[in-house]
Amino acid sequence: MTKKDFLLAGVGGQGVLTASDIVAEVGMALGLDAKKSEVHGFSQRGGVVESHVRWGQHVGAPLGERGHIDYVLAFELMESTRWVDYLKPGGTIIVNRQKILPMSATVGNAVYPSDEEIEKALHAVTDKIVYVDGLEIAKSLGNKNLANTVLLGALAHELDVDPEIWLDVLVRRVPKKYIEENKKAFWIGKLREKAPVNS
Repeated sequence: MTKKDFLLAGVGGQGVLTASDIVAEVGMALGLDAKKSEVHGFSQRGGVVESHVRWGQHVGAPLGERGHIDYVLAFELMESTRWVDYLKPGGTIIVNRQKILPMSATVGNAVYPSDEEIEKALHAVTDKIVYVDGLEIAKSLGNKNLANTVLLGALAHELDVDPEIWLDVLVRRVPKKYIEENKKAFWIGKLREKAPVNS
């Protein structure tokens, strides 16, 4: 496999760092050099979290360059616009539709952009946009914390990697009592299914 650069970004509490650990471990499981870097600042207070992951035969610096990233995973809708310009031409952005209003919008005068404004901003950079209802799918499975696993499944859909490799890493990373529901969340993301209907 040729070199791949990933950027995962979202808001504190969405599982961005756990997801980036899994992406890095999948690269290593493929026999590749993998490096990861993360910035989480005020993540415990709902601040921005970003993590770069790079795969290759030999990886030097852990940070991908602006305009050279192959895949961006945006765990929050507005965050997709903040990071889309890191994509290389023809790169793919996977966008969780979840909206988390920043403090500047909840207590200040800032306005959260409309869906149309966000879509226009993304299309200005790439036409490879994959929207995922990660939170809604996770809630339908009974655990909102599964959204990051749904997004990992969506990423796996884009990559030519045996899904069993992803699942092997996932099983090692999650508590035993949550393994089966994480597998289910992964496959829903991988197969691009809708949220299950609760009976």
